[in-house]
Amino acid sequence: MLKEIIIAFQSYGQAHRFILRHRLWKWIIIPGLIYLFLFVFGFYGFWKSSNFAIEWALQKSHVKNWLENAHDGLLFWLFIVGQVILRLLLLLFYFSLFKYLFLIIGSPVFAYLSEKTEAIIEQKEFPFSFKKLWNDIIRAIRVAVRNMLWQTVYVFTIIILSFIPVVGWIAPLISLFVECYYFGFSMLDYSCERNRMSAQESTDFIGRHKGLAVGNGIVFYLMHLLPVLGWLFAPSYAVIAATLSLIQAKKKNVII
Repeated sequence: MLKEIIIAFQSYGQAHRFILRHRLWKWIIIPGLIYLFLFVFGFYGFWKSSNFAIEWALQKSHVKNWLENAHDGLLFWLFIVGQVILRLLLLLFYFSLFKYLFLIIGSPVFAYLSEKTEAIIEQKEFPFSFKKLWNDIIRAIRVAVRNMLWQTVYVFTIIILSFIPVVGWIAPLISLFVECYYFGFSMLDYSCERNRMSAQESTDFIGRHKGLAVGNGIVFYLMHLLPVLGWLFAPSYAVIAATLSLIQAKKKNVII
């Protein structure tokens, strides 16, 4: 798995050089601007609504008043840590739902980018077909919905875990790895579909090679630490990197 994660990391550098060499910027900038707009306004809306939701829950439960009257510094500190962890989990949950919405909206461009990347690397043409493009879009939507449902189950389980003192402190980390896996899954599925794998075969294949999915998702999220440019480039870089990572892994006999 570690070797696959390293390959996924390296594929982002390869993706950057690939984009420069083949002048794919128009396919990077257009979806990137849409993502940037949705991300900024969506994040602002989430932050406002999450603040309101947490404050409302604290007032209705009277937990905060109880802690203040208890005059127990340790309990109050644990409460603050728990509140921060809960906010992080809610942020990841929001980002997860937002991500799937964008994957559905951007599926035509992502399917094309993945196909274009493999066509250039393998030096072969994939004949354009509206029917195939439509099938790719439908499949991408189904995969996104399936992954969203499974991830929601996992995230709610992790949220429950977060209420356990000390043990719950690792909940955001677990949630982040789950988030990375399912994002990378969506990016890799474009290549799996092109190799005529059914949705179930793709699920089994990526499940055996989790490192490629997790690694792709980790770099995608790390790119968000770079404001504006990272948000602009992250989605399209991720799909090209996922395609290149599968090709590289095959050449290195990491996957069969």
